[in-house]
Amino acid sequence: MSPAILLSFIIGYFLVLLVISYLTSRKSTDNDTFFVANRNSKWYLVAFGMIGTALSGVTFISVPGKVGAPTGDQFEYFQFVLGNAAGFIIVATVLLPLYYRLKLTSIYSYIETALGTWSYKTAAGIFLISRIIGSGFRLYLVVIVLQKFIFDSYHVPFAVTVLICLLLIWSYTFKGGLKTIIITDSLQTLFLVSSVFLSIIFICRSLHLNIFEAFDAVKNSSYSKVFFFNDFLSSKFHFVKAFLGGMFITIAMVGLDQDLMQKNLSLSNIREAKKNMFSFTAVFVVINIFFLSVGALLYIYAAHNGIKVAKTDYLYPTIALQYLGIIPAMVFMLGLTAATFATTDSALTALTTSFCVDFLGFNKREAINSKKNVNTRHFVHIGFSVLMLLTIIAFNAINNDAVVTAIFKVASYTYGPLLGLYSFGLFMKNRQVRDKLVPFICLISPAICYFLSTSSKALLGGYVFDNELIIVNGLITFAGLLITSASKTKTPISA
Repeated sequence: MSPAILLSFIIGYFLVLLVISYLTSRKSTDNDTFFVANRNSKWYLVAFGMIGTALSGVTFISVPGKVGAPTGDQFEYFQFVLGNAAGFIIVATVLLPLYYRLKLTSIYSYIETALGTWSYKTAAGIFLISRIIGSGFRLYLVVIVLQKFIFDSYHVPFAVTVLICLLLIWSYTFKGGLKTIIITDSLQTLFLVSSVFLSIIFICRSLHLNIFEAFDAVKNSSYSKVFFFNDFLSSKFHFVKAFLGGMFITIAMVGLDQDLMQKNLSLSNIREAKKNMFSFTAVFVVINIFFLSVGALLYIYAAHNGIKVAKTDYLYPTIALQYLGIIPAMVFMLGLTAATFATTDSALTALTTSFCVDFLGFNKREAINSKKNVNTRHFVHIGFSVLMLLTIIAFNAINNDAVVTAIFKVASYTYGPLLGLYSFGLFMKNRQVRDKLVPFICLISPAICYFLSTSSKALLGGYVFDNELIIVNGLITFAGLLITSASKTKTPISA
């Protein structure tokens, strides 16, 4: 497909987002609008838009690719999705009521009340580091695709491609913030969902199958096994590991993450927020079934046409951009771009909000919407955009898939301490932590988990950790807090 056509398509896509940004921010650009959309968002828009935020470009490319991976993944990922669904329900019924009762702008403000200032800053810092690394990695994977299929043809350096992407994101988020993103993410989710459905249709047509025949082909293929109950110790695919890992990762990376929770806090009341989460959960589960189905159909198509790729992540873009024709290629790029930028724009807004509230104390200032504070927020937003740029350039400089993947996995470890911090605050209200020791506990816990993940076979009789490692991470943090704490009936202790 011509790079010029793809580039024109991307430009047109962002022009639409800029128009939406103008329409949503022309009346108000203050900090209340940017941080919580004046708390009057519509639950159905938030629910639909959160799909685009939750399903990044990594999901868009990797989930279909994993279906036919040599490791025998098949539909194993759906076990993890079921755990996600359980986690979303816990977030809706336990954490959201807490956040609404305290009327939070940043969810980490709760930690200051429950545990102390050092604990609060540690929790917010964990989020900032995790989100920069995670979102940078997600955008990096998509920039590689844009570079290969568009910008290499014009001899544009990689760093410039990244800069263009971030400038485009900044241009439609810096004024309206969350208020703009709720609308743009809803539109981008529509593009993403449409892309998945249309991809199925295009592949079915190429295989000369109707929808019912395609369903039977997937069902009878060697890619459709969903549940794995064998080899609990040595298999990463066991249902219990996948389900529990999915549930606790969701609690930590959604319920304890400013990004997705910020959208929930933009609603007018807890009832609306719960409706949002429950409807989002249902759509999330269904859309992942279609992602996995796309993967099975892609492998069936590849087998019919003798297509081989070096990595499973290359399967979807290779077939969509080189074999199915112009319209399917444009649909794929639309879905990939929507999935990635819906994640990145939301992350930049959440990073800006957390830093302004948690480190600059905007929530403790009377004039939160003063011109000075609005200007400060603009500079913070630019600062995080630059930091994201440098992070992605660093990933590219490493240029080693194993190292980059390890960095991303380490970033996910950091959510374990958040799980421990919130659990301690919720369930150990009669205990006072040594506040100044909390940052060290939150550093030691992921380090121990990394050691366990690399040595568990030898130490634990062949046991192999997967996503359930986050539970251990949270428990170690919880234990550290418990050991170093004292009863609140006694005189508070200091480090």
